[in-house]
Amino acid sequence: MGISNIFFIIALAAAGFWFAKNLNKIIRNINLGKDIDRGDSKAERWKKMFMVAIGQSKMVKKPISGALHIAVYVGFVIINIEMLEIVIDGIFGTHRVLAEPLGSFYNILIGSFEILAFLVLISCLIFLIRRNVLKVKRFGFREMLGWPKTDANIILIVEIMLMSAFLKMNAADYVLQQRGVEHYIQAGAFPISGSLIVPLYESFSTGFLIFVERVSWWFHIIGVLLFLNYLPYSKHFHIILAFPNVFFSKLDPKGKFTNMEAVTKEVKLMFDPEADPYAAPAEPEGPVERFGAKDVQDLTWKQLMDAYSCTECGRCTEQCPAAQTGKLLSPRKIMMDTRDRLEEVGKNIAKHGADHSDGKSLLGDYILEEELWACTTCNACTEACPVMIDPLSIIMDMRRSLIMEDSKAPAEITNMLNNIENNGAPWQFSQTDRANWVNEG
Repeated sequence: MGISNIFFIIALAAAGFWFAKNLNKIIRNINLGKDIDRGDSKAERWKKMFMVAIGQSKMVKKPISGALHIAVYVGFVIINIEMLEIVIDGIFGTHRVLAEPLGSFYNILIGSFEILAFLVLISCLIFLIRRNVLKVKRFGFREMLGWPKTDANIILIVEIMLMSAFLKMNAADYVLQQRGVEHYIQAGAFPISGSLIVPLYESFSTGFLIFVERVSWWFHIIGVLLFLNYLPYSKHFHIILAFPNVFFSKLDPKGKFTNMEAVTKEVKLMFDPEADPYAAPAEPEGPVERFGAKDVQDLTWKQLMDAYSCTECGRCTEQCPAAQTGKLLSPRKIMMDTRDRLEEVGKNIAKHGADHSDGKSLLGDYILEEELWACTTCNACTEACPVMIDPLSIIMDMRRSLIMEDSKAPAEITNMLNNIENNGAPWQFSQTDRANWVNEG
């Protein structure tokens, strides 16, 4: 075992340890949310996960971006199967160790990897142009300025560099194979690098080509390990969370709202003829339930998982009628703000303990009341999301907090609620006058 093998093992172990550590932080943060049961109808959930998360069924509603995303998704996932061979080669100092056991299938595998790598490279270039040259409208909202824009560009550039390194590595490897250089066995098919890059390499010396092949190999593997550990800090963590997020998504009709148990119990008592109206209320078991949500701890673990799963694609905001008419609401910003606040709370817990309060909250410090009241509850955002995120549930929980905890609502809504309480309907006239329109005219 040489020094390069030892260095590889150390790098692999360090990357795995650091990723596990960051993954554990995210799991801890998600578990700050309230419990909710999403373990029902497993067969239906598996079906939805295969259709939406694996099959990308909602992505193709936008054919161009959907096709490009599928190319990147399929290419990046399948190409990284080669990581198995790279890891074995890196640990034991072998070269293309799977060529012999796989036989002729190995050529098909490497050839398909090359085609997919080229598709990923082209797709990422197009995505860069769409974001930075064509300036697609949904990428220009206020929440996408600064770091979110930089983050998206970093990922695209890194993917282009990784795919380029993969193709350059194969091209140098192929030329060295043809020259019969020791250690470079005859294996693999190279339809892309053989056509585009090999002609440029044929005039180079053997020593230089070995240098190019080794540098490209190390760049590819170290790049993948760094990319893996960048994911927890990036919106691209959806690569991992999209699958469980879709699996645990809401199966009920999108227009169905959840009822609060405490409120439901009180309403039932009001309609119970045998209930004593003067009886003292029963002491609640456990901690007192908050009406609605003011901070991330008041949300469910699934809503917090939604926040980490957000791809920031903007399809929700693009479909939102409030956002399109210039109102302050952007469903994408709701999810991004929830994630940012959750990260802040998680860091405070790690630094000061679970009982620490920084005097801030999601509602007010991150999300404004004006944003919440702009929502029409049309569910267009939830329908548009390619990974089944539900921004509306967070919006409605924070509205509940405003009304039921803080008694705050716009005048129009206050008038409507008063009319319902006094007249049994949203309109400002008594029940006895409802049929008067029949006598008009």
